[in-house]
Amino acid sequence: MATIDVSTRDPELHLVAPRQPVHAHLRDIWKFRELWWQLVRKELKVRYKRSVLGFVWTMINPLFLLLVYSVAFGILGTAFKDYQIWVLIGLLIWNLFATSLLSGTTSITGNSYLVNKVRFPREILPLASVGAALVHFFLQSLMLVGLLAVLRYPIDWQYLWLLPPALLALVIVAAACAVFFSALNVYARDTQHLLELAMLAWFWLTPILYAYDLVSTKLVAHKLPTGIQLLNPLTPVVTTFQRVLYGKAALTKPRIDPATGKQVLNAAGRPVFDVTQRLLPNVGQWWYARNIGIVLIVGTITFLLAIKMFDRAEGNFAEVM
Repeated sequence: MATIDVSTRDPELHLVAPRQPVHAHLRDIWKFRELWWQLVRKELKVRYKRSVLGFVWTMINPLFLLLVYSVAFGILGTAFKDYQIWVLIGLLIWNLFATSLLSGTTSITGNSYLVNKVRFPREILPLASVGAALVHFFLQSLMLVGLLAVLRYPIDWQYLWLLPPALLALVIVAAACAVFFSALNVYARDTQHLLELAMLAWFWLTPILYAYDLVSTKLVAHKLPTGIQLLNPLTPVVTTFQRVLYGKAALTKPRIDPATGKQVLNAAGRPVFDVTQRLLPNVGQWWYARNIGIVLIVGTITFLLAIKMFDRAEGNFAEVM
């Protein structure tokens, strides 16, 4: 198990990391996986140190935001059926990404003593922030699962297999961003503050509080391709989770015959429903799988490029900090 002991080290000693190829960095990350887990545990403990509620705050944050958004959009009249479930799904995804990125960005500067004095793969620090955010995600997901179970809410089991690759894609993108911005923040400390502003805009560009199809309708009206939304790497992940856990791509109501007052049946004797609001593309599993596949590929390439950039930057970390 990899450990760090800095008690006997020379206070004037500064370690300069040698340049390495990307595969060497990946090998070192795997070699120091025990250290990664220690740092994840440390971050979780430090975050709630001397807190009375402890990990309960993990649940309170999304619940509070859910309450605020539900009331606000309910007053505005833009909420729809089971809107709370829709919003909670998106908030869990967003919290994982935003926490990973913001915590990861300050992970190097916040652990400058370790970076300057101890030899270990420094990209483990932002990756530990991603790991801690992932733990919070699973804890918060228990709240969503419990809500679905209590309400006996019908998710779409046919799409359930899409959740693991969607979550993996999200984690890879978050890791790539955390590694990149953690190195950039060492040289430009304004990065963390600018990123907080950028994340605010990013949140509203992600279909969390509104339906994907709502924006699609606006884009079509302006003769723009609806696929522009998919340039946001979070959109395919959020829409996939929504399709599975919200369980439907559109809201419907039974078609009633005005003459008889009874529900209309089709030629096969099955009830006919009219779409009252479209939420997501109803194009089958392949559309969601394709989008997640693209995010996985692009995210992996971006992660490797981030490691390459990190390798170029970390040689001067000691001097800059």
